[in-house]
Amino acid sequence: MSDESPQASRRDPRYHATTLEELEAQDPERRHWRISTDSQQRLDKYLANRIGGISRAQIQKLIALGGVTVNGRDAKPSYNLKAGDEVEVVIPPKPAVDLRPEPIPLNILFEDDDFIVINKDAGIIVHPARSYTHGTMVNALAWHLEHGQMFEERSEELEVRSKKPGKGRKKLSSVGAEAARPGVVHRLDMYTTGCIVFAKQDSTHWLLAKQFEDRTNLKCYLALCHGCPDGKHIPLSGAIDAPLGKHPTIREGMAVRHDSGGKPSLTLYRVRRRYRGFSLIECELKTGRTHQIRVHLSYLGFPLVGDMLYGGVPVGPAELATPPENVPGGRPNLTYATPKEEGKKLEALALEREARGESPLMIHPALHAGLLQLQHPVTKERMTFTAPLHDRMAELVHWLEDHGDAQPGIDDGTHLDLAAALRR
Repeated sequence: MSDESPQASRRDPRYHATTLEELEAQDPERRHWRISTDSQQRLDKYLANRIGGISRAQIQKLIALGGVTVNGRDAKPSYNLKAGDEVEVVIPPKPAVDLRPEPIPLNILFEDDDFIVINKDAGIIVHPARSYTHGTMVNALAWHLEHGQMFEERSEELEVRSKKPGKGRKKLSSVGAEAARPGVVHRLDMYTTGCIVFAKQDSTHWLLAKQFEDRTNLKCYLALCHGCPDGKHIPLSGAIDAPLGKHPTIREGMAVRHDSGGKPSLTLYRVRRRYRGFSLIECELKTGRTHQIRVHLSYLGFPLVGDMLYGGVPVGPAELATPPENVPGGRPNLTYATPKEEGKKLEALALEREARGESPLMIHPALHAGLLQLQHPVTKERMTFTAPLHDRMAELVHWLEDHGDAQPGIDDGTHLDLAAALRR
């Protein structure tokens, strides 16, 4: 199971071909490599590392169609490459990307001529990718910059706050435009909400990207978790210093790995609020590994609510009233990941509950990018943006604040203005 919706698993339209002839009819790109050393690396892994935007599974599909040859002959995905091997690949053209402006509401925290900061909603991706060729934040920003409309969330309605012309520049930066990612400085996962910044000038883009690369900015997240550190056996604040890498058996997952497959990963955590059966934890990233917060908190023994991949469970009214005990990812110092088939069953059950109208029901990781602090690339002013919780995560936290025996956590060493983040 992945943390994406079922729609995201649809096949890339480039790989609908069932024969080499159909593949050739797509006017594909052809690439060639000559292997210089006896690496003994698998053919499919080698190509997946060298062809951007194509997964290993898609490489295997190309190999099965006959779109990959080694020394002029068909080869198996498991073929181990040797010095002198000649590899030829037929790559389908990228599908057309629709970057038309779309009137998708945006919750704008800040905007000037150089960049724009948005409180991202759940369920929307940042830029076109895979089967998502429209309906992205980039499409929404194109509309906003063309029409000058700014939206803010009020109760359950999204209302136009201003119809005045947009500020200054009417386009996103051209950096990344060739990959349908204009203005995209960094990304958030599909179901992660909160602060995200887009650049409107090329020069601004590079300067902002440099801050993210050098980690001179500050990013803090709020995670709603199963269970709560007790302050004795597990402190209310600390560092999770555990290397992360691909899960050894579950392709969709990451894991704590103390071998050559793990990369240094550091998360600072601080328990901000304690509830009956749950906790709200502030996380500060010192590295930026895939699924870092989700894996690290599960390794600590407190998986994210709704994070079925890493041992959390869906949470709705029943679970709020009677918090689940012994969730799958609740054992400290263990790496947990749900096998794909089991994950599909869990997701199907959660979707059935949702279809019955259970609300609020959190069936995706309860993670919110609550704070972003950076230096304005032009004025050099240090700026802090706080994104209030919204969507289902806000409903759950507000219920817990009112009915979940809410207790304070810690304030020392924290960065995020919790009162602003929990604003109703």
